[in-house]
Amino acid sequence: MDLLSPSSSFADPHPRRSWWGWGAEDEALPDSECTALGALVPGAAETPLPVPGIADLDLPASRVAAPSALGHLMSDAPEERAGHTYGKAYRDVVRALYRDLRPAPDLVARPRSEREVTDVLDWASDADVAVVPYGAGSSVVGGVEYRAGLHRGVVSMDLTGLDRVLEIDRVSRAARIQAGVLGPALEDRLRPHGLTLRHFPQSFEFSTLGGWLATRAGGHYATLHTHIDDLVESLRVVTPAGVNESLRVPGSGAGPSPDRLFLGSEGTLGVITEAWMRLQDRPRHKASATVFFEGFDAALSAVRAISQSGLHPANCRLLDPGEAALAQVADGGRSALVLGVEAADRPVDGRLTELVELARDHGGLPAPTGGEGGDAAAGTWRSAFLRMPYLRDALARMSVISETFETACTWDRLPLLVDTARRALGATVRKATGAEAMVNCRLTHVYPDGAAPYFTVIAAARRGSEVAVWDDIKAAAIEVLGDLGATVTHHHAVGRDHRPGYDRQRPEPFALALRAAKQVLDPAGILNPGVLLDPADRPGTARGGSAPG
Repeated sequence: MDLLSPSSSFADPHPRRSWWGWGAEDEALPDSECTALGALVPGAAETPLPVPGIADLDLPASRVAAPSALGHLMSDAPEERAGHTYGKAYRDVVRALYRDLRPAPDLVARPRSEREVTDVLDWASDADVAVVPYGAGSSVVGGVEYRAGLHRGVVSMDLTGLDRVLEIDRVSRAARIQAGVLGPALEDRLRPHGLTLRHFPQSFEFSTLGGWLATRAGGHYATLHTHIDDLVESLRVVTPAGVNESLRVPGSGAGPSPDRLFLGSEGTLGVITEAWMRLQDRPRHKASATVFFEGFDAALSAVRAISQSGLHPANCRLLDPGEAALAQVADGGRSALVLGVEAADRPVDGRLTELVELARDHGGLPAPTGGEGGDAAAGTWRSAFLRMPYLRDALARMSVISETFETACTWDRLPLLVDTARRALGATVRKATGAEAMVNCRLTHVYPDGAAPYFTVIAAARRGSEVAVWDDIKAAAIEVLGDLGATVTHHHAVGRDHRPGYDRQRPEPFALALRAAKQVLDPAGILNPGVLLDPADRPGTARGGSAPG
């Protein structure tokens, strides 16, 4: 059993996407299961919010029309506009359930070539129409929602039409790939060559290569190659000022990296259209084990020892007692450490044994049936991990907050950060709702010098107050992270929701350089306004007049 990656095949390679919630439409929990789930949370609503149909929506009228030369690329159909209004954050799901589609784009563009991407940007720059690059819309930080209110119209540019693997260099183990390809399709096209990108974020089925690059996504590797950055040879990016293509080399010391400018730029500096990506041979040997701890502090010490051992486990997920119980991996107040190792060319049982022994040295108790093929607890964790976004949506329908946020800090500050976040978020929920919250923590990625804790907050809210309570929780989390010197995001990106924390974290000289880059690359200020920088940072443009046609 491969406990680290999604299934290698899908019954339906093109599932109908939910316009309002996570993932595939037919995977959403039915009303009866929503009600049963809500009954487990004191104070939850008694009945689920209904799911609106597209015909039930009152979308604002489109303010702009596609020019005739681009009409074949663009649509103002209600299902297109509704499905591209929001990402998949909790507050996005709730607003969709309440039929609040005020930020809907006026048009959805679906280019199928780089030339068409350029044509859309050229028209939009002249017409003062904002363009929001859209991979597959799995952003949980407001990354694809237009909020600026300064442009004459908004186009959501859906890039999933750029979905080909253009070239494979088997000798160098690399491939040139278009940015709009979804995770499963990419792996399917690499599989016949015995290769894999091996980048599996939780959103793997519903996100694109370009989205991973633009947000500096974290994959399933818990150590070593944790971010998509590590897998990039070169990028090709279309900007209103021209096409930027970096030199394809294994490494370079020639000045600041041109790739780093666009990795994590979230569509505000340009549109990533292609990338040369480093690949690897598909792993044939895999093993996993789960180790239980009576105390979370002892578990933290064990994970730190593992991260500094040089053994580089592919999976090293530490679940605190609440998270372990939620995933049905452990009970009785125990923490659980899920370990996984893999290799293409040699057995890995010996390395797994070393990792388990390190955990034993810190009081860990291994679960039975580890080794090649996995163990039952690890399999249970994987199933819960992939199912969790659908459960989040079901809780949203029951007016239960189910929010997650992630960060990273050094080992010396980690225990204080975890304790402070738990107390602060619990106090925030009590003040906002009068109820107690469940605040859980797990480590998703670990480094020799620190780790990335990932928090889950679950609490009932009064029906109609869900977004306000979510906003309070987000503000409290950002304040705690800033006060304790932790990053506002480890792999979810900045978007619009994390802007206050990003502005606080970002050095001012770098902010000046970023604003200058924005003004040069996007002089009309049309690209994803409000992400990373204020829309007001763009040069002034004339307002008023009739909408462009």
